[in-house]
Amino acid sequence: MKDFAELITALDQTTKTTVKVKALLHFFEQSSAQDKLWAIALFTHRRPKRQVNTTKLRAWAAAYAKVPLWLFEESYHIVGDLAETIALILPEAKAKSANSLSDWIAYLMNLKDKEEDQKKQSVLNAWNQLDKTERFVFNKLITGGWRIGVSQNLTVQALAKYTGKEAPEISHRLMGNWSPESDSFEQLIFEENVQADQSKPYPFYLAYALEEAPEKLGDLSDWQAEWKWDGIRSQLIKRAGAIYLWSRGEDLITDKFPEFQLLKNNLPDGIAIDGELMPFKDDKPLSFQILQTRIGRKNVTKKILNDCPVIIMAYDLLEFEGKDIKQKPLSFRRNKLEEVIEQVNKLDLLRTSAIVKADSWIALNEKRQQARSLHNEGLMLKLKSSSYKTGRKRGEWWKWKIEPFSIDGVLIYAMRGHGRRANLYTDYTFGVWDGDQLVSFTKAYSGLTDAEFVEVDRFVKRNTLERYGPVRTVKPELVFELHFEGIAVSKRHKSGLALRFPRMHRWRKDKVAREANSLQDLQLLLTKYG
Repeated sequence: MKDFAELITALDQTTKTTVKVKALLHFFEQSSAQDKLWAIALFTHRRPKRQVNTTKLRAWAAAYAKVPLWLFEESYHIVGDLAETIALILPEAKAKSANSLSDWIAYLMNLKDKEEDQKKQSVLNAWNQLDKTERFVFNKLITGGWRIGVSQNLTVQALAKYTGKEAPEISHRLMGNWSPESDSFEQLIFEENVQADQSKPYPFYLAYALEEAPEKLGDLSDWQAEWKWDGIRSQLIKRAGAIYLWSRGEDLITDKFPEFQLLKNNLPDGIAIDGELMPFKDDKPLSFQILQTRIGRKNVTKKILNDCPVIIMAYDLLEFEGKDIKQKPLSFRRNKLEEVIEQVNKLDLLRTSAIVKADSWIALNEKRQQARSLHNEGLMLKLKSSSYKTGRKRGEWWKWKIEPFSIDGVLIYAMRGHGRRANLYTDYTFGVWDGDQLVSFTKAYSGLTDAEFVEVDRFVKRNTLERYGPVRTVKPELVFELHFEGIAVSKRHKSGLALRFPRMHRWRKDKVAREANSLQDLQLLLTKYG
């Protein structure tokens, strides 16, 4: 545990990629195989199940530290992180432990069937033999809220250096349905596993946003343009007669979308299709909000299947006849993709994302402006000669999105942020006018500069009207221009609406609150584009 705590400290103290990779490499070189495996799992979102309710954890920590619960809660609001708050507030440990990271994870997993008093005593015993940094890590293992600036790509880079394997191979090995509870480090990184490989997806190729004139990309004839659909990026795989569906977040979601099992008898074996899982009905896409009604459901009923039918809008073919074809040019993969989908098109579960043709960049831009009426986000630009790469890369794939929606809202509620912003009010709720009243319609916490956040924080503290726990109601004076990608009906806000990917674009110091937009403005957007 000491080694892992030192790694977390080292990662937290730098923003430099090379330094982070060096710290990860050092940990891999000195830790046990099981600790390496659990570290990889934690950094790739495979965390042990939470065995302790955080409400109980807060009460136990307050009692152990001999502070009133209200004072603990106030400290938590200031610090912004529960694991760190507990680590800071507890008295010094009276003992020391030589347990490893994997030992402590096993310790926590053994709490599963224990009574509450036994869980409490086990947690207190752990706190009493860990130093401050080790406690922080231990608390993170309980709460599961890891925010330490380590991407999967950094983990892959460090493992590639440690093992001598190529990064793409490491990326592929980390995909799929593995677990530290059932797999070893040797099996995951070095051994061939036919059964695991049967379901395993490929690492996704991600594009950067196009920020310069498309003409700078060169001759349009070298590029393939297609619509950028709004759904869940997925891979549909058929191997050995079985269908598998993976999300970009590396979740196996086959059971959530049972309709794709109809492809078993039609789709050839040895196939991996990259595409967008989308709600689709009557030959047109539905709102992403509708798809969210299926996400997280344990049981998929006939009503859900009927209300939210889905398809895969296919972009690319990564495997054909059991062979990896990612290194083939896009033009080749596209032709094979069309051949494959032609075999199953009568089922209408797979569609090929249409190529958008134009004779000039200007003409293509004119078509891009139609995106919103077609319920998508713009265009994807892909070099026809490009291979299918791993992760986010510049140069050959670009997102050319349409301008976002824009609305002016009034700041009405504020909460403190998290991490380095824990001492500032940076999480905001905004309202629009419904007659003479402001009704909340969205939350946002990104888009301002550090200096602007400090200035707004100062305003919040000087102009608080009411307090509700961590939330402050503020004088409705500040106006912000908000950008967002979509709008839908929702019960989350008093407005009855919800925005997709809202963020602050700029602080409108040139406007007074009464000049902000109205609920009617949002409803008109919903009618036209929802």
